[in-house]
Amino acid sequence: MQQKRGGATTPRAPREPKTPIPREIWVLVSAAFVIALGFGLIAPILPQYARSFDVSVFAASFVVSSFSIFRLIFAPTSGRLVDKVGYRYTYLGGLTIVAVSTLLVGVAWDYWSLLVFRALGGIGSTMFTVSAMGLIVRMAPPNIRGKCSSAYGSAFLLGNVFGPLLGAVMAAWGMRAPFFIYGFTLVVATLIVAVRLNPEALRQKVPQRTTPVMRFRDAWRDSAYRAALVSGFANGWSNFGIRVAIIPLYAAATFEHGAAVSGLALTAFAVGNVIALQFSGSLSDRIGRRPLIFVGLAINGVATAVVGFMHGDVALLAMSAVAGFGAGMLNPVQQAVLADVIGSDRQGGKVLANFQMAMDLGAISGPLVVGLIVDVWGYQAGFIVCGVITGIAFLGWLGGRETLACVPTSPKPVE
Repeated sequence: MQQKRGGATTPRAPREPKTPIPREIWVLVSAAFVIALGFGLIAPILPQYARSFDVSVFAASFVVSSFSIFRLIFAPTSGRLVDKVGYRYTYLGGLTIVAVSTLLVGVAWDYWSLLVFRALGGIGSTMFTVSAMGLIVRMAPPNIRGKCSSAYGSAFLLGNVFGPLLGAVMAAWGMRAPFFIYGFTLVVATLIVAVRLNPEALRQKVPQRTTPVMRFRDAWRDSAYRAALVSGFANGWSNFGIRVAIIPLYAAATFEHGAAVSGLALTAFAVGNVIALQFSGSLSDRIGRRPLIFVGLAINGVATAVVGFMHGDVALLAMSAVAGFGAGMLNPVQQAVLADVIGSDRQGGKVLANFQMAMDLGAISGPLVVGLIVDVWGYQAGFIVCGVITGIAFLGWLGGRETLACVPTSPKPVE
């Protein structure tokens, strides 16, 4: 194309070609969708399945919590495994453990066997989560790190949305069938990933490590990493803990059809999240990480804080959608910050594991603390505390540096 200027024609500068998401990352995205789809399939059934062994509600709830507890406990070990044997073997090992443990949950013969098998799944979960984050850090071209993180996050989100719908269709098959279906699906997914992410393909795509492994204390010196730990904790607290554990209780206590309103609120949150994920990662690749993080924390924090004042079902759904939009602005950008801090030319298993621990700690402690607050002061106080936690994360990022300016505009070639 040419453009006329003062009677003369001048060639228009060609547009810079868009960098595509690498095929290997699409393999991880596809696997993430399958994993999340299965998790959404079994999550609503697991508490009822545990109760079928004639145990208390607390005991059944502990089966659900054991997964997250073991994720938290074994996160440091997963980081060491990544640094020792590499991302690929840790990822495949984690997927295999989750697949086998899920199949064993389906044949559990008593409560204690169910508890052990489900807890083992938490170990595998943290292994593949940390290693998948690391693979995306290493393989994502620096100029589209946010976009790659958005694609991965969208896969998990969509899986969690459609999983429960699939579970409702399978309800007539009994409570054990979903665990067998999920387990065998994970076996197939593991085999596909093993073939598509073979060592030779990774050698061609993953930049050679030219610097030592990043240690946690090295990352701790970076203000962006410290801020990401705080915002990760707040994200786990409000969006992974409170959203699932406290909002259903609030809906049941406030609305006539509490179960239906609770399900719709979670769906509205997911819809808002999906909308934001369509552009948040790519936008952060252009204008920087901090603006998106500030906006995401502000929107999510305010929308969560006012939930306790929503006494109409439409108002609750609206605030849930707004909170989901804020979370969608935040999540992929935090992942991109980690990639910027570590860089594509070195491993940082422990650095990634500690970030995952911060999120898991928030997801576990949030419902416990807010539950106590609700018992004493009510739901309004509980949700306000969630807003305060997110506000602290917002303040933490005031001292966090912008990481986008420190990365090159094109990926470093593999020698």
